Amino acid sequence: MSLLSMLFGTAQNSAVKVLSPEEFKTQIGKGNIQLVDVRTPNEFGSGHIKNAKNIDAFAGSFSEKISKLNKEKPVYLYCRSGARSKQASNKLAGMGFTEIYDLKGGYLNWK
Repeated sequence: MSLLSMLFGTAQNSAVKVLSPEEFKTQIGKGNIQLVDVRTPNEFGSGHIKNAKNIDAFAGSFSEKISKLNKEKPVYLYCRSGARSKQASNKLAGMGFTEIYDLKGGYLNWK
């Protein structure tokens, strides 16, 4: 069973790429992407990246809301410092999303 877990974990991680703020900005500037802020609504309200959709990683409805995104389009995620978006990225990979990008250092690193 640990072998299957190891293989499954590797498959999940291969879908997730961590990008520097510069790379992230360049990529989201190309358009045709899904930009998701996984922070709380209060955090989102205090400032966010333009055109981001707020889907709180701590909310009970997180999986339901995320599942409405297009699995065929790239998803760009960020949180405050990178921890929540890393967890969310792995969850998306487990849900079948194939192109997931995580902002290194989160919104704190963006500014």
